[in-house]
Amino acid sequence: MIDIAYAMGKAPGNGGSPDFSFMIVMAILFAIFYFLLIRPQQKKQKELKEMLDNLAHGDIVITTGGIHGKVTALTDTVVTLEIADKVRIKVSRNFIGGVLQKAGKE
Repeated sequence: MIDIAYAMGKAPGNGGSPDFSFMIVMAILFAIFYFLLIRPQQKKQKELKEMLDNLAHGDIVITTGGIHGKVTALTDTVVTLEIADKVRIKVSRNFIGGVLQKAGKE
């Protein structure tokens, strides 16, 4: 009968403490995810926020939908773009994808 108990593995009275090597593997996996996924995404979000905060009148921008235009007016949440002569549209500031040319630089 004792031989059967040894064949079944560890006794259930170990308290259920996790194996130390398992914890090391989990820490390594977290570090890999942090440096490959989480940290670059945070850096990209920070750069995007800085770009949106530095928008200025006269900048040429592109929206996330692919519309190119010149900034003619700014508020906290809305950017007015001139996409053709006397054609202006209002776009949420969050949908500005990038600045193609800063004002004054030709």
